Amino acid sequence: MKKLKILNIVGARPQIIKASAISRAIAGEFSGEIEEVVVHTGQHYDRELSEVFFDELEIRRPDHNLQVGSGRHGRQTGMIMERIEDVILDEKPDCVVIYGDTNSTLAAALAASKQHYPVVHIEAGMRSFNKTMPEELNRIMADHASTLLIAPTNAAFKNLMAEGFRPENVAPYSINNPRVFLTGDIMYDNSLFYADLAERKKQDFLAGTGVGDKEFVLVTIHRDSNTDDPERLSAIFSTIRDLSEANSMPMIMPLHPRTMIALRNRVPELYAAISDHPYLKVVPPVSFLEMILLEKRARLIITDSGGVQKESHFFSRPCIVLRKETEWVELVRNGTVKLADADPVRIKEAWDYLRANEGNLQYPAFYGDGKAAITILKEILAVFRS
Repeated sequence: MKKLKILNIVGARPQIIKASAISRAIAGEFSGEIEEVVVHTGQHYDRELSEVFFDELEIRRPDHNLQVGSGRHGRQTGMIMERIEDVILDEKPDCVVIYGDTNSTLAAALAASKQHYPVVHIEAGMRSFNKTMPEELNRIMADHASTLLIAPTNAAFKNLMAEGFRPENVAPYSINNPRVFLTGDIMYDNSLFYADLAERKKQDFLAGTGVGDKEFVLVTIHRDSNTDDPERLSAIFSTIRDLSEANSMPMIMPLHPRTMIALRNRVPELYAAISDHPYLKVVPPVSFLEMILLEKRARLIITDSGGVQKESHFFSRPCIVLRKETEWVELVRNGTVKLADADPVRIKEAWDYLRANEGNLQYPAFYGDGKAAITILKEILAVFRS
């Protein structure tokens, strides 16, 4: 029987990790049934933000690299569409697999669907309900251009039903008659797979930070809603500094280059204070294995990243989110994630609550059994195998 050919699209740091779970499952259990072609759009082109993962995590190299690079949303999305369309028409896949909510996600969804190639959207149905966020528009449009929508949680599945997607649809499936399927989260697969590898490979990294297990708070900040607003940026970092001093708590901060540039250019006095602070340990962007280790060993996590707040749940760590809303609403309802925006009062209240209740917090299995990639590939075969 002819192999099913999938075009696996990655472009940003989290997508490279997500796609690795699919690639491992294909190589391990579906090599006789599925042919995989990996396309890297080049949306993140810095070695520390993408290429290093192919080496460190032993991920197969992409078959195509579109080398788009950074740029304004419209320009970047348009360039990816133009270049990925050529790849799609040349490869003629049975389906195009996309992840999450980046410009690469949207561009691939539009390019494929306009050429009548079916789209599989992994992480379908995630909603923050804030359409001023570029990611929210990307994920909504990608869902409505897809033939197979893979929901990672019950909340995501319900969001799709609320928008008119019908679980009762039957084959043959198409963009007009899409299949909606609940699988669990492939990032849980990856976190389980890489946790042991991180422990083996990265002990020297953790020793170099000078802090021990549960003796520090992990802080990550990269969203433009925070980095591009001097008032928000100042409020966040001033509050983090105050909390670290009041609690004698080291904060390890692997800061995105955008964040460092924003601090230096927009709030130079705060940048100087942070750079020479005994409790604030600013480090360059870390590898995925290093981030996994930091998440596992942290006492608490403060972030504006959707992926990091979810991974905090994988490793049973409380988390403060520096956003007005989150797509991972089940974590907020569970009480292990607290939304604080950039409000110093809310950040401190979230800190006090999570520190006072950390012994009583529970971390239910919202994200499946760690075998989502296998389930997804079985569903792809069922839907698209002719």
